[in-house]
Amino acid sequence: MNTVQIKPTPEPTLRRLPLYHQVLIQLKERGVKEVSSTTIANELKLDSVQVRKDIEHVQIVGKPRIGFNIDELILAIEKYLNWDNLTEAFLVGSGHLGFALAGYKNFAKYGLNIIAAFDNDPEKIGTTVHGIPVLDPLKIPDLARRMHIHIGVLAVPAEAAQENADLLIEGGIKGIWNFAPTQIKAPFGIVVENAQLTASLSFLKRKLTEQH
Repeated sequence: MNTVQIKPTPEPTLRRLPLYHQVLIQLKERGVKEVSSTTIANELKLDSVQVRKDIEHVQIVGKPRIGFNIDELILAIEKYLNWDNLTEAFLVGSGHLGFALAGYKNFAKYGLNIIAAFDNDPEKIGTTVHGIPVLDPLKIPDLARRMHIHIGVLAVPAEAAQENADLLIEGGIKGIWNFAPTQIKAPFGIVVENAQLTASLSFLKRKLTEQH
């Protein structure tokens, strides 16, 4: 039987599509019904040709000289980014950052539902964080396999990142959203997205320095 291969989306496109979605929501709130790629590009100070090429990936067709129906384009982007499919995830680490992530209700809008947290602090195990149970990290592999969890959110100190990532991978996790301030090693086929807060802060501070 022939299998349909999904054409890979360029990483820059994947990172721009959520920006387009934000702009579209703002335009919709201002009463806009139809929108062109040029309008989106102007809002974000991007090249309109690039915006048009990115939107082609979501497989929606606009009308000549009119553009796209804004509601249809919003839904098309959400579907393409899989935001309309709620995916359950494990959160590892319930410190200050983990606590904040567990309490961020808007994750559900983007298709993420954290159903369990894990922490090696004996005083936290058996408690809840924003209504989410906190469990022993050693339970990750078995629970991930039994519950078919495919996403792990890593919010632990750098020195604990790799060992907890290994537990997630052992449990069959396919994607790790890494908030730990370090790089982790993962086998081929495991998607790792590093949310490096320190790198973003360093970029911001350096840019401010260069302007003065």
